[in-house]
Amino acid sequence: MKQIVLGTAGHIDHGKTTLVKALTGIETDRLKEEKARGITIELGFAYLDLPGGQRLGIVDVPGHEKFVKNMVAGAAGIDLVALVIAADEGVMPQTREHLDICKLLGVSQGLVVLTKIDMVDEEWLELVMEDVAEYVEGTFLEGAPIIGVSGVTGQGVDQLKSELTTLVERLEERPAVGPFRLPVDRVFTMKGFGTVITGTAVGGQIQVGQEVTIYPKKVTAKVRGLQVHNDEVTSARRGQRTAINLQGVEKSGVERGDVLATPGSLSPSLWLDLEINALADMTRPIKHRAPIRLHTGSAELLGRVMLLDRDELKPGETALAQVRLESPVAVMAGDRYVLRSYSPVHTIAGGIVLHPHPGRRKRNRPEVMADLKALKGGEPREQVAVHARLAGEKGITSEELSRLVSLSPKELDNLVGDMLSKQELVRFDKEGGRMIAAAVQAELLAQAQELLAAYHQANPLKAGMSREELRGRLLNSGEAKLFAHLMRKLEGDQAVVAEKDLLRLPSHQVKLAGADKALREKIERAYVEGGLAPPNLKDVVAGDDPAQAKEVLAVLVSEGGLVKVKQELYYAAGALEELKKRLTEFLEAHERINAAQFKEITGLSRKYIIPLLEYFDTTHLTMRVGDERVLRGR
Repeated sequence: MKQIVLGTAGHIDHGKTTLVKALTGIETDRLKEEKARGITIELGFAYLDLPGGQRLGIVDVPGHEKFVKNMVAGAAGIDLVALVIAADEGVMPQTREHLDICKLLGVSQGLVVLTKIDMVDEEWLELVMEDVAEYVEGTFLEGAPIIGVSGVTGQGVDQLKSELTTLVERLEERPAVGPFRLPVDRVFTMKGFGTVITGTAVGGQIQVGQEVTIYPKKVTAKVRGLQVHNDEVTSARRGQRTAINLQGVEKSGVERGDVLATPGSLSPSLWLDLEINALADMTRPIKHRAPIRLHTGSAELLGRVMLLDRDELKPGETALAQVRLESPVAVMAGDRYVLRSYSPVHTIAGGIVLHPHPGRRKRNRPEVMADLKALKGGEPREQVAVHARLAGEKGITSEELSRLVSLSPKELDNLVGDMLSKQELVRFDKEGGRMIAAAVQAELLAQAQELLAAYHQANPLKAGMSREELRGRLLNSGEAKLFAHLMRKLEGDQAVVAEKDLLRLPSHQVKLAGADKALREKIERAYVEGGLAPPNLKDVVAGDDPAQAKEVLAVLVSEGGLVKVKQELYYAAGALEELKKRLTEFLEAHERINAAQFKEITGLSRKYIIPLLEYFDTTHLTMRVGDERVLRGR
């Protein structure tokens, strides 16, 4: 069975609530104030079983100009509209505003209902029908049925049901794909049950027992029970008016404007990329940084419009822009919204969300406009490429792309697979499924080589840069898996040479010349002459630049001419190799050696023998057993 929701729209006191009761027998005005004043203030809900067997959900909206924000909240999830116009008054201000709102929210199907026909004569009714038909010309209701109805006498009600049946049969149901999402339009507490929220599901499916997240607060709760049109159900889906009993959250933890959704499916943001369509009858232009009220789902948020390629948006114009909100909102790409002026409050524009959580964009930049144009009307492949590039080194997953590109899961998987095979995307984290754009990878690889080149130039006597230092300079995020992937790529392409923990360009070689060469010879000679009782570096290079001396020493160590035994203790490699040979011969003959014996065969003081014995342990020649050493492996 199709899941279709009908919304009413129209001026105050034009009989919307009476019409719903005549159709369904359900009184949608539930508040004492509504009954006392005789006007609808809050959203009302009902359902209608059509002759064809289809059950139609109905949202009844208030018509007073003060409650337009409530009307927008109700209209956000509807599939078709009944524009209600009183036959004795005709088109009025909220008739126009409500029709504009429906158009901006993407409603494209509906009909016109002329109410109170029992209060006018036949000739007047014909005139009103002609006026209404002329008024809806050029809108999505042009050519739609215009049905005269009396909620008092019941005249025309059966004809209206018949027309609704035809509309529903003809209407193509939107698939319940993607994450479950339900903008909350009502919150209350039921004794014995706890917190209950209601709304119209705009995506996906949900089941009893499932965990959900309340956005933008990111509060987690569990579905304790579900009702659709007052019937207990075990699951609900897109297009259904749904009541959800929540476990694990108090009434104060949810409010109208929140979105109940699959955990991890939304990213709350203060910034939105938008396509803005200004109404043709807007009284004045929308200026850059103008304060606005943004309505999306059931939420109303204050913010400012940031026009990216102009200083003002004139009536009837369309622009690509951003909005900076005062509080976060959780939406998806493709969601519809309505803009209303800050003061005085009236509807001025609307359109679709292009990116639900972008960074702030710079104005008057051709590349920014090109990206937004691609997100607005580009092919899915182009949109995926833009999102991957904008994600930068953070990368993006297929799950994140599903919230940004309007494709079914299968279509998206096929597209991503093809882009990976053609190396338009590159997966660097198989476990997490994260990918980067090929352009981002190319830029990072070039930056890594530039950083190494600059390092070599600044440190000509150093063999290379440490991996950790390069990672810190290259990646803002410090992402280890991405860095490892980039280094594998550079090493595989022979663009970088890895030597233990150091990285260098293939062209880099440490070459000592001039003063450096003379200092090298001085240091090398001192350590060779020192033998097993080497000098202290400070004594050797007294009068020379200490920093320069350390760099030359590091070169000697990297080349293998000197060996670091411990901090500030270096040996000429030849002296250590000769000592290793003597120690090995002794152990082969005697099996064990202690510190006293080692001192005896070397003639060294304790200052040297303990570090040397520990050095031979760490280089796996010997192994300590108690106070003695033996050859490792014996």
